[in-house]
Amino acid sequence: MMKHYILNLNPTAKHEWDRYILRDPLTAKRPDIAKLIAEAVGADTGSYLVSVKIEVTVLEEAAVPPVEQLSLPFPEVNINSSRREAA
Repeated sequence: MMKHYILNLNPTAKHEWDRYILRDPLTAKRPDIAKLIAEAVGADTGSYLVSVKIEVTVLEEAAVPPVEQLSLPFPEVNINSSRREAA
């Protein structure tokens, strides 16, 4: 059984579950690996000792665009002209 997924890696993600995300390229749903294995085994009730081979081949790598920092324009304020000296 050959399946294709999109893997997003973000080691600096705030939450552990957002660091490694595996998604279906068409539906964007996260795959249920146990369900995929069960489908390969069949529909008979029972317990199975299974061997699962995961072979990973990178087909394409999409570059992550650099994060842009927003700069907010602040008007210049001359603090000295509005301050009075105490006598």
